[in-house]
Amino acid sequence: MATRWDEVSPTQIRFTLRPGALFSDGSPVTADDVVFSLNRAMARTSTYAIYTQGIDRVAAVDAATVDIFLKGPSPVLLNQLTELRVMSRAWAERHKAVQPKDMQSSGGHYAHRNAMGSGPFMVKEWARGQRLVLVRNPRWSGGPLETNVTEIVFLPVKEASARIAALLSGRVDLVLDPQPQDLASVRGDAALKVIDGIENRTIFLGMDQYRDELPGTKGANPLKDLRVRRALYQAIDVQGLVRGTMRGLGQITGALVAPQVNGWSEEVHRRPPYAPDAARRLLADAGYPDGFTVDFACPKNRYVNDAEVCRAITAMWAQVGVHARLRTLPFVAYMQVLQRYQAEVYLLGWGVPTFDALYTLQSLVRTVGAGGDGNFNAGRYSNPRMDSLVDRAKTESDRQVRTRLLTEALQLQNDTVAHIPLYNQLIPWAMKKNVDVIHRADNRIDWRRVQIH
Repeated sequence: MATRWDEVSPTQIRFTLRPGALFSDGSPVTADDVVFSLNRAMARTSTYAIYTQGIDRVAAVDAATVDIFLKGPSPVLLNQLTELRVMSRAWAERHKAVQPKDMQSSGGHYAHRNAMGSGPFMVKEWARGQRLVLVRNPRWSGGPLETNVTEIVFLPVKEASARIAALLSGRVDLVLDPQPQDLASVRGDAALKVIDGIENRTIFLGMDQYRDELPGTKGANPLKDLRVRRALYQAIDVQGLVRGTMRGLGQITGALVAPQVNGWSEEVHRRPPYAPDAARRLLADAGYPDGFTVDFACPKNRYVNDAEVCRAITAMWAQVGVHARLRTLPFVAYMQVLQRYQAEVYLLGWGVPTFDALYTLQSLVRTVGAGGDGNFNAGRYSNPRMDSLVDRAKTESDRQVRTRLLTEALQLQNDTVAHIPLYNQLIPWAMKKNVDVIHRADNRIDWRRVQIH
């Protein structure tokens, strides 16, 4: 949407909008729409506030120019802005969608069921739980497209076996999330192919470190004890997990971010060894020689073999005396549980669209606050040293200093076992051989470059 951006000062960035840009209803995209959209993303109820971190205010200079004023220098502003979308202010006002829906509340919202933008494709049809149809936007003004695709039909198929069956039968052209156990049949079909790569998404376990008492442990919260968190960590045979349950579709990690992300280091990547005997000793030292009972929430069909991974971890913890009451939930219901702080232990995957560790650290280990701070810190971990490192990284303009701050914060997360990193997903895409698509580390398809032969 922006053709150029200039630094008026370290805290004022001026953006020039692409001339002639139109929304799919034919109305022009103006600076007023950009200002409205960024302010909407900054709203209290917005789940996109993390991408507006550091922004103080936004102002229209004229119809095609926008100034973003910052609270301080922001070295990742451009990375963040790529994750925000421009909405039509008039459309939002007409449909009473000016404010984002509060995800912790019930009820519907027009913008959750409808969309109108300025991208190369537009919504033609949406039937909840059945299909989403996109077609070329005839008013696209962003230049020639490399794709020859004219219509995209998304079909949500809940069962993994049914998704692969649809591909094998020719009903669908591409499956984004085939299960590891189904890949052999795809690779064995001459009309199909599989492409894969490491995703910049780390799968990890979070733990409630806020409540003083858990329902399963009268008068105490074992998860607040560092020795207990270390015990849970060392009781997990992650090599066996990746080799067996994941069938090799994972890159074992001790870091909360993938290697592609700024702030990662070999030292941060190192994880403590699998040591069930040491885990038992740690539990005994913490006052739980016979273990304890804990709730374990897990999504179903959100990540590769997620429910199976949780079941395997439950069995491993049982070997050291920890009884995890596992409950698997559809992802929408699962996220409500996390957002309401109703999980004691939980499995989550975290991608980094900005490819900068600040996005992870601010969301997952910064004390819960405003402006995206701790917005997915579902265990409510809080550490003053961590907060200081994260806040300094938000505005540090020296790249080397800033990277050291991020690495130090990632190491502090390891030292305090704020979370238990498990692995980075290796994501396979299964498709017909006549489909040419570029595999991306963020697990997104760039439809502008897809070719069907």
